[in-house]
Amino acid sequence: MHEGRTVFAQIMDYLPRWQMERCINKYGGDHGVRHLSCRDQFLAMAVAQLTFRDGLRGIQETLAVSNLYHMGFRCKAVPRSTLADANEKRPWKIWAEFALVLMSKAQQLHAGEKLDLNLVADLFALDSTTIDLCLARFPWTPSQQNKAAVKMHTLLNLRGEIPSFIVISEGKLHDVNVMDSMAWIAGAYYVVDRGYLDYERLYHIHQSRAFFVIRAKSNLRWTVVESRPVDKTTGLRCDQIIRLAHGPSLAAYPERLRRVKYYCQEAGKRYVFLTNDSDLPALVIAEIYKRRWKVETFFRWIKQNLRIKEFYGYSDNAVRTQLWIAVSVYCLLAIIRKELGGDRELGEIQEILSAYVFTKMPINGLFLRMKPKDDLPTDSKQLVLWDF
Repeated sequence: MHEGRTVFAQIMDYLPRWQMERCINKYGGDHGVRHLSCRDQFLAMAVAQLTFRDGLRGIQETLAVSNLYHMGFRCKAVPRSTLADANEKRPWKIWAEFALVLMSKAQQLHAGEKLDLNLVADLFALDSTTIDLCLARFPWTPSQQNKAAVKMHTLLNLRGEIPSFIVISEGKLHDVNVMDSMAWIAGAYYVVDRGYLDYERLYHIHQSRAFFVIRAKSNLRWTVVESRPVDKTTGLRCDQIIRLAHGPSLAAYPERLRRVKYYCQEAGKRYVFLTNDSDLPALVIAEIYKRRWKVETFFRWIKQNLRIKEFYGYSDNAVRTQLWIAVSVYCLLAIIRKELGGDRELGEIQEILSAYVFTKMPINGLFLRMKPKDDLPTDSKQLVLWDF
């Protein structure tokens, strides 16, 4: 039996402690703090994410019946008012920067994973999700049509489905503006929806020697420079090298583009893709765009399994703090999956950890699978009771 340390404390061992302290010290998070340190604040919010707590009272009651010392806390209690003040006043940038550390660590662990298509380069999917809020309680984040919302803009590394870049903004910020603050990796592929179609920004990707795959809009005007043969039995309809014909578009993107038209038999729809890659097979271009749905799956997963739709505070700082700690918990689960979970799904790992989070036992034992017994060999000396 594992004495002394809970599963939760062992989970927190995977946090890079000195980097957390560096982020806290950088923004003075513990300056003047007497009772609840920033680290204890993070632990309390992580417990809330792993055990599906809906409010501050639920967090307080959960921790009140737990041995905080054996869970890694330094404080003796976590009153809800103290935790609320910490979320309201301590800079959310602490947890934004620390989340980036965990995102980098998780990506390094999953760097060797293979993509489910014939592509050696790195593949990223860029999209955003809107988290609706109540305008009466969150008046600082107005959106459209007298509503309140925040947006989580995410660049997802499809090797392991780990976010590599996240921006949390007000709901009214247009998606394409986020592209201005991104650093494009040379040789990598970026798949985006047509909501990000901005030729000047796409040309910046091209100048960075990276590649993009995006859906074209219906008002696209172009002239054909070269037309390549395609096998229409695969769903391809055309593969062309084009130039933009509209003046402002051509000025924003003066180079040639590749236009691939594909018919998806399952959906019964035709899709037109634009890319700056002229070498990959056209069918691979279509397959790359199909992988964009993984970022939608990521958003669905975090909304269903983490607490990012109901908030423990109403200020901008409290909302961002909760969202960034939720991202950190997601990356922590991805790290544990690679270190201990084997081929288990992320949701399964979270269910296991949430059920045993307060238990004192080795965390390795939670993920050991029972190996099936080998079949007896044909020359076994086991007696035969019935012979037909």
